Amino acid sequence: MPDTLQHVAGTPVLVCAADGEPLRGEREAVDLLGEAFSCQAAWVAIPAERLGEGFFRLRTRVAGEILQKFANYRLGVAVVGDITRHVEASTALRDFVVESNRGGHVWFVPDLEALRERLGQA
Repeated sequence: MPDTLQHVAGTPVLVCAADGEPLRGEREAVDLLGEAFSCQAAWVAIPAERLGEGFFRLRTRVAGEILQKFANYRLGVAVVGDITRHVEASTALRDFVVESNRGGHVWFVPDLEALRERLGQA
């Protein structure tokens, strides 16, 4: 299934397919940004399974590289899916997720319905 543009709570969101190319770093983030801009998305929803283990180990800086690209271009990004095992294994990641979810540009949500609710409140 390809990535698709969906209107979620009135917001254009590029919903990435779970079986798409893994996001390993900056290069893949730039490719995804290009796709988002070409379809005029305001947000990108990335399934957690498309993010490698390195993303969830903050010391690798993979999460920072990827998320900074989205921030630089003022594009919202939601990591969608169950990341419980990663959060339970890392206090730093847990704190990062909590802090990100307080903001308005990077969210970690369990599913698209939760994203819909967040976008509806924004």
